[in-house]
Amino acid sequence: MTTAKRQKATTDAGDKRAPALKLVSQADARRQKRVEDASDARLPGQDLVDYQVDLWQRTILFWDTLRQRADNMLEHERAGLPPLLDFKYETILDARRFEPPANYALLRITEVGDDCWDDCVDPDKPPVIVVDPRAGHGPGIGGFKHDSEVGMALHEGHPTYFVIFFPEPSPGQTLADVLHALRRFVEEVAGRHSGTPPVLYGNCQAGWAMTLLSADCEGLVGPAVLNGSPLSYWSGEAGVNPMRVTGGLLGGAWLTHLTADLGNGRFDGAWLALNFENLKPEKAIWEKYAGLFHKVDTESERFLEFERWWNGFYFLSREEILAIVENLFIGNKLEQGIMRICDGCIADLRRIRNPLVIFASYGDNITPPHQALGWIPTVYEDTADLKKAGQRIVYLTNPHVGHLGIFVSAKVARLEHRAILENLDEIEALAPGLYEMKIDNPSGDPDCHKPQFTVRFDERRVEDLKFPEQSQAFEQVRAVSEAGEAFYRSFVSPWVQMASNPWTAESLKWLHPMRTSRYLFSESFNPWMRGVAALADGIAKTRKPLPEDHPLLERERELFAEFSGAIEQVREWRDAGYEQAFGQLYGQETSAAGTVGNEGEAKNDGR
Repeated sequence: MTTAKRQKATTDAGDKRAPALKLVSQADARRQKRVEDASDARLPGQDLVDYQVDLWQRTILFWDTLRQRADNMLEHERAGLPPLLDFKYETILDARRFEPPANYALLRITEVGDDCWDDCVDPDKPPVIVVDPRAGHGPGIGGFKHDSEVGMALHEGHPTYFVIFFPEPSPGQTLADVLHALRRFVEEVAGRHSGTPPVLYGNCQAGWAMTLLSADCEGLVGPAVLNGSPLSYWSGEAGVNPMRVTGGLLGGAWLTHLTADLGNGRFDGAWLALNFENLKPEKAIWEKYAGLFHKVDTESERFLEFERWWNGFYFLSREEILAIVENLFIGNKLEQGIMRICDGCIADLRRIRNPLVIFASYGDNITPPHQALGWIPTVYEDTADLKKAGQRIVYLTNPHVGHLGIFVSAKVARLEHRAILENLDEIEALAPGLYEMKIDNPSGDPDCHKPQFTVRFDERRVEDLKFPEQSQAFEQVRAVSEAGEAFYRSFVSPWVQMASNPWTAESLKWLHPMRTSRYLFSESFNPWMRGVAALADGIAKTRKPLPEDHPLLERERELFAEFSGAIEQVREWRDAGYEQAFGQLYGQETSAAGTVGNEGEAKNDGR
């Protein structure tokens, strides 16, 4: 065969093989695609296997977070429970050295991160004093992170001070001793700033303490901001705010007296914290831990930060807690103008002349707007009466944030608290009357600044603050409480005090369920937790969380929500039972829902 023929034959053969080669290459491509698809697609049961691995890892990390919380709690206890402020400070006055003494101290904030006092403060602005609540926990919640009340005051250039208290009360400390100490703090700060009256920032219990100072025989001058502060202790909505009826169901103040006697003259703040958690167990006992378990990779640090404050329990003296319960929680004497502060001085809310800013929330089950605002139509007959008294009261409400969120939430601090501080001059310039502070924030960004948000003060009428009328039922509660307390004080208390001593009081302290449920997860009490710590350390190095849209994670969220709803339903039945029992014992009360706003504008839809 000639060369030309051979080449032609080869060409013809190649032409015949071309389709075959093309088919082979297409088959290889299809085979490769199937391999790639198989690598991307989940094998049967792979979702379940991945979820089980993730579930096991999250379980270990969850228990390790509880171990860290327990260790933090004990470490904080050994350190003497210092205030958890995220700012450097110096002590100006220590009221334990006053006569009479009180376990309070005045601090001056000196540094914010790398910035010192001179870099942050405008000397022409009035000083701000932030006072934290003494309601079971230690101080610091108003400034335990940068975006807080303290942080916003410094951000706005105000010289900022902070009032703390110590874990143990001074022996025999009374409520009057505390108020005298707070007044000296206010005078000291004013003296340091050429007599300029400070702006008083009172959170919860500290808010009504500021009100007592404003209403006593000397009064105050500077504006007072009351955040989630109850002044009308009998107010509330039936079936929604059960805390106000629990005192009557427990028979009054005698149980508080007994608890303080068992504590060797001290009342353990852990009992108050337990009451707070029992108010909404679906949130405090279930959702808090379920949320941590579900998002342990991102929630652990935030959880530990808050729990460090929440689990630092402080004590009140027997005399102080009894005065609070008898005069405020059960007696409701502050609103009625019959609360005696000291010899010759009765607190009278009509005596207040310094401007008041009241911040309340419909999501607050501890201090609802009923208790924050209900005293106004009780003290002032109508709007004309308020104006005649020369008083300026400004209120603002949040539709959903909870009690602690009023002074803990960074979002609230960056918007509502910033707006309050930026408009202090406008508030003091208002004519006497009642105003609702409205914040218009079209951007929805809580970190915005003027003029991105605007503030206006809409005039309101005292007559439009409509709340359920106080029933005779609470008067009967007060009578029962006084009788029970008199009997206990005369016939039982001496025997309990004889049986109590520092050793028994310390034993009861560490056996309290709010402490045992925490510290038993510490390595100091449970050696098994060392193994958990070792496992968690290994998991953290290699962990790859499942994507948020994983079908089994979505089902987990649904189950958690269903269980939370079930607990909430049980809690609502419990609260309804409280109301029914209270009504059977003391008589029914008016259950009409309260309204706040112009012309009776209802606000309860945000609760």
